[in-house]
Amino acid sequence: MSVGKLIANNKKARHEFFIDEVIETGIVLKGTEVKSVRMGQANIKESYAVINDGEVFIQGMNITPYEMGNRYNPDPVRTRKLLLHRRQIDKLIGLTMKKGYTLVPLRLYLNEKGLVKLEIGVARGKKLHDKRHDLAKKDATRDIQRALKDKQKY
Repeated sequence: MSVGKLIANNKKARHEFFIDEVIETGIVLKGTEVKSVRMGQANIKESYAVINDGEVFIQGMNITPYEMGNRYNPDPVRTRKLLLHRRQIDKLIGLTMKKGYTLVPLRLYLNEKGLVKLEIGVARGKKLHDKRHDLAKKDATRDIQRALKDKQKY
């Protein structure tokens, strides 16, 4: 999955969850929402995906209304449908039926063809000690990189 232009990234998702699988989806947008997304006016930090009646939707995603649009701009935080194949939806239903799994948006971007794509991850929640372990590992690698960089200077 190659990313053209990154619009929104959900760094918090990788901190809060173990991401077991990542799936690229299309998203249904109305009217001037595409122009607003192309300008980078989207936020996926507080959003999540749900499955209703065999379809996948994203809720809580904020797309700021296009400033040059008219009075018919859609609601900024409306529920939007995600575009997936039936096989992918069935797989997601099977995975989310397991205890503790949820669907979390990871990245919103434009692909090479200019289409708006959303990456969702099948995720399990992390416990507090897992988060601490990840932070300690991240700090250790940062210290190693810093030490190697300082050593190369001399």
